[in-house]
Amino acid sequence: MHTMRICVVAETAPRERRVALVPDSAAKLVKAGHEVVIQSGAGTAAYHDDASYVAAGATIAGDAGSAHAGAQVVCRVQRPDEAEVALIPEGATLIAMMAPATAGPIVASLMARKVSVLALELVPRITRAQSMDVLSSQATVAGYKAVLIGASMLPRFLPMLTTAAGSITPAKAFVIGAGVAGLQALATARRLGAVTSGFDVRAAAAEQVKSLGAMFVQSDVVSAAAEGTGGYAKAQSDDEAARTLTTIARHIKDQDLVITTAAIPGRAAPRLITADMVHSMRPGSVIIDLAAETGGNCELTQLGETVEVNGVMVVGAANLPATMPTHASQMYSRNVLTLLQHLTKDGAFVVDLNDEITGAMTLTHDGQVRP
Repeated sequence: MHTMRICVVAETAPRERRVALVPDSAAKLVKAGHEVVIQSGAGTAAYHDDASYVAAGATIAGDAGSAHAGAQVVCRVQRPDEAEVALIPEGATLIAMMAPATAGPIVASLMARKVSVLALELVPRITRAQSMDVLSSQATVAGYKAVLIGASMLPRFLPMLTTAAGSITPAKAFVIGAGVAGLQALATARRLGAVTSGFDVRAAAAEQVKSLGAMFVQSDVVSAAAEGTGGYAKAQSDDEAARTLTTIARHIKDQDLVITTAAIPGRAAPRLITADMVHSMRPGSVIIDLAAETGGNCELTQLGETVEVNGVMVVGAANLPATMPTHASQMYSRNVLTLLQHLTKDGAFVVDLNDEITGAMTLTHDGQVRP
């Protein structure tokens, strides 16, 4: 049996509270004969103390340096910085969310150390790889949390209520982009009693939106052709984009809570809410922009800030999954565990570039940048 030394380090990015492996996953790896080393305190912010890792059979390392020592695989949530790259043993494999679009300099440093880099965002959208798809698992958390934040900011109830002080009409919640985050947002808003509606340019989304009890906002631009690889939307032509904006503008002015989740892989987020649309909304309305980290779906979004425009709040949501670290880490850890199991052949750890999952995720291998 070849044992693999897997290390999990404490995240250093601001406000990052997730951990790459939870004790339950560590226990499964230990049982499979691997050695799991956890940097002391790595799980604390996600409510997993060192003792729970020791009980799972893992070893605790006092600091980042000793955690990395001798590791063949380094598991992280966010990509390392330059100082952390220097701690990764030459020839090891790094598994993390790399944000590949902006990772150039870090990837170059990792390549110089002959570190194989697997970017978790690049898990292909195929059935076999669903259980490794961190974008989906973390989007589930973000979609749910976005509604709770929006509900807590609204100056009104979401559900319809009959009270001794009269009847309360339900709020209207509108979700733009019906991917994993959008569908979770629709389901959550519906549970809280809002009247829900959803919009997406992909024809396949209509059925999913309706299945959650929401109205699908019809546009003449909705088509099967709008779907790119992996079920994502493709970038639209100028004419299509203009018609999409017209559809959204008509609907948005009566909405109380708007959640935007539209993303195009490797590109800036599509602009779907203009400043004029925000001005058309009622004071007291709230927009939660889940695409803030890739530039925002709303023209007025500022990452990590809440902007007030004419009484409308525009929230540039940043890293919502980290605000629910227990379940976000549990799901992330399950994704990483499944990937590690996929990479282990006959007890040995293998990065096989001809494998359709591994190949798609690999940024560098053997000191070479992947095309």
